[in-house]
Amino acid sequence: MAGRIVLFGATGYTGRLTADALVRRGQRPVIAGRDASRLSALADSLGGLETVVADSERPESVHALVGFGDVLVSAVGPFSLLGAPAVEAALRAGAHYVDCSGEPQFVRDIFERHGPRAEEAGCALLTGIGFDWVAGTLAGALALREAGEDAAGVEIGYFSPGTTVTTSVSPGTRATLVSVMAEQAFAWRGGRLVTVRPMSSRRTFALPSGRAEAVSVGAAEHITLPRLAPGLRDVGVYIGWLGPASRPTQALMLATSFAVGVPGVKTGLQSLATTIARTTSEGPNAAERARTRSLVVAEARDAHGAPLSEVRMEGIDPYELSGRLLAWVAAEAVEGRLRGVGALGPVEAFGLDALAAGVEASGLSVMSAH
Repeated sequence: MAGRIVLFGATGYTGRLTADALVRRGQRPVIAGRDASRLSALADSLGGLETVVADSERPESVHALVGFGDVLVSAVGPFSLLGAPAVEAALRAGAHYVDCSGEPQFVRDIFERHGPRAEEAGCALLTGIGFDWVAGTLAGALALREAGEDAAGVEIGYFSPGTTVTTSVSPGTRATLVSVMAEQAFAWRGGRLVTVRPMSSRRTFALPSGRAEAVSVGAAEHITLPRLAPGLRDVGVYIGWLGPASRPTQALMLATSFAVGVPGVKTGLQSLATTIARTTSEGPNAAERARTRSLVVAEARDAHGAPLSEVRMEGIDPYELSGRLLAWVAAEAVEGRLRGVGALGPVEAFGLDALAAGVEASGLSVMSAH
């Protein structure tokens, strides 16, 4: 008998998009969150869904959400502060776990700290399921397959034409940016995972609209792509959706990374991130999402830096895409289509061709590959 899909954080911005995408796929998820009245309103708007009140600040309420064979989808952030109870709930129950975290340290912890426990429990942990970091993982894997055995490095850029940082991002995205300031990042360099300062480097990508600047980030690709290509020496992941704010944001990140050692600074940033995430303000509305696109570029290079292949993928608004990807992954997991247990990257979980088909069906397609 198939388990249930339980969506925790359902009344948040990404949570609502995910709940809608699940229902459109024919699923009837259990929706969970802190506010009973908001849960009830969302459940009614989606044709009547089961609701459960749960709060990360009361971990036992989260632990009670799932049982063996269920799929727990967590859209509760910032994950570095609020995400642990959901991971623990899945591990205790032997339930599969899916989240949309874009926070480097949390993603790293899923693979390094929690992955071995998931293997013992017989469940899978899939983190960073959304525009970031699924789009880049897929584009990077396709570029590496095209490049063949000579590939020694891959660089990935994330862009969102139509987005402005001040008006077109959700409270969760703003909270993530603040929480990232309080943590170190990481990168795959010289054939190993190393700790680096957040947004420590910058480069430009040639896009159809012209050259675009992007800043480096710790991302799931630094962990997942070397698993697919053992000869891979370097992975670079960059976000370009900050646009003109890239350089100022990089400067702020670097300055803050030096300041977090000062007593009270890290705690203050974490408190601010939580406050932002739990605001009731909305993210982009439907009209704004309709004007925004997803764009990801992956470039594979040989050991001398010469280009071998490039893959460019384009599609719908990143938030819409993330909700659909979370829904697709949850549905595949609850229907028994995962290919392993432990902490898995999306290619490991589904296979490259199946992942490509699922991502395309969710609204992101390969526009060019050479």
